[in-house]
Amino acid sequence: MENADTVTDLTAPMGPLAYFLDLHPDLGDFRADAIEGLSKPEKCISPKYFYDERGSKLFQRITSLEEYYPTRTERSVFLDNAREICDAIGDGAAIFEYGSGASEKIAWLLKGLKDPAAYVAMDISKDHLIESASAIAEETQLPVAAICADFHAPVRLPEGVLPEAKRWLGFFPGSTIGNMLPETAVAFLTRASETLGPDAKFLIGVDLEKNPAVLNAAYNDREGITAEFNFNLLRRMRRELDAVLKIEDFEHYAFYNEELNRIEMHLRALRPTTITIDQHEFSFAQGETLHTENSHKYSMDRLNALFAQTPWRLEAAWKAPQDWFAACLLSNG
Repeated sequence: MENADTVTDLTAPMGPLAYFLDLHPDLGDFRADAIEGLSKPEKCISPKYFYDERGSKLFQRITSLEEYYPTRTERSVFLDNAREICDAIGDGAAIFEYGSGASEKIAWLLKGLKDPAAYVAMDISKDHLIESASAIAEETQLPVAAICADFHAPVRLPEGVLPEAKRWLGFFPGSTIGNMLPETAVAFLTRASETLGPDAKFLIGVDLEKNPAVLNAAYNDREGITAEFNFNLLRRMRRELDAVLKIEDFEHYAFYNEELNRIEMHLRALRPTTITIDQHEFSFAQGETLHTENSHKYSMDRLNALFAQTPWRLEAAWKAPQDWFAACLLSNG
């Protein structure tokens, strides 16, 4: 937790922000995490290591692919129901966006809300955070703040540096909650309740269960961009960790696990092979995998069961045609 006296005023020369708070998030130790993950009986590594500069660009390409429905479907749900969503939130809200990333995700909400009090962007990438938050401050003339932090860590909003708001609204688009294990999602939502305070609301985008053929196609695109995104992890290991490995010994392997209601992404060994980092050699049998990411898909019943383990309750939900995606508005208190 950080005290309000750690706030730094960055109105000049770093942009027109009401404040910037750097909580110095742990960006991870790629080498240590790779060795630890490869040492497990079921080899795995955090998907955060997809995202170097090349990985981020590959993911942006994925979001525009024909097969990859989540990004455009979520956007259509928000835009098609913007007036009703904003009316349900009410006037005078201050917005706290988790994993803010690119500013275009928030534009419709800032435009649609009546008398928004302020906007706070939180992201782990410091330079991109300052750039995008400063752009929003200039475009909207709202009081805008930025917090460099990992949303899996506790965050307390500094007091006395933003106008009083009738309530806080958390905003968490992108179905990122689906990338968390259910128990991790419960912990995240519980921390968000503590951050946003009583009488807060939370608007979350959630990818819903659907035909497995649609899901499998979305993560196995014809152009192979998702595969290259997955392989980028191996390229980073070789480049940054001096890992000894053969990329051609692996294949992209993504499938819908119906028992766990999630897409799983793996790198699967096509033949017996090894990955060596420093003096550590990790053997792969043919067919053995390195598990790189999960993307859970929810039914509304399972979502409500998830929310029931937190201080939040579902107030309203707006769905895409065919019930492919949901914008969920939660209430705290």
